Amino acid sequence: MAAELIRLYEENPDPKKIREIAALLRDGAVVIYPTDTVYGLGCDITNTRAVERICRIKGINPRKHNFSFVCADLSTISHYTRVITKPVFKMMKKALPGPYTFILEANTQVPKILHSKKKTVGIRVPDHKVPRMLVEELGQPLLSTSIRDEDEVLEYSTDPELIFEKYEHLVDVVIHGGFGQNIGSTVLDCTGHEMEIIREGLGNVEEIL
Repeated sequence: MAAELIRLYEENPDPKKIREIAALLRDGAVVIYPTDTVYGLGCDITNTRAVERICRIKGINPRKHNFSFVCADLSTISHYTRVITKPVFKMMKKALPGPYTFILEANTQVPKILHSKKKTVGIRVPDHKVPRMLVEELGQPLLSTSIRDEDEVLEYSTDPELIFEKYEHLVDVVIHGGFGQNIGSTVLDCTGHEMEIIREGLGNVEEIL
């Protein structure tokens, strides 16, 4: 069955369409959605079959891959992570919503399939209404894994029409939110004594220190 292409722009996302997509996610749908960086491939983090399906699409081992997920705001992050130090929380408050992924220690609320060997999880609160509204309607975080090819910049990563052509028979919904970025989020590991920059992306670390 072919995927559905749904247009949802950040300026004024249609709440009815948001509810429809959230209902599909609850039933195990896999969705491609816009963010403030690259387009993301996601599902309800509590749906193991949907997570496994994404792993097959990307050709990755869920036990070895470091997953991230989208939260609606800072208040929900504590549900899935261990104690966050004051300096890290202060930095997150300054950075989010924004193009950053914070790697934190995962707690027992994070589904086991999303645990890496290090028992960490990446947290995102993108500066984009569509994924945040989806998360709020769903009532669960949304799995966040990039469709961007790590080796080269490809046009299908930014043009939703080309994304749809590529993934039409692999996912259930592609949300057309206009052209995306070619650069991912800045990834910051906050699990050690000192913050470590894992990847420099759109987010400027100097602005949040």
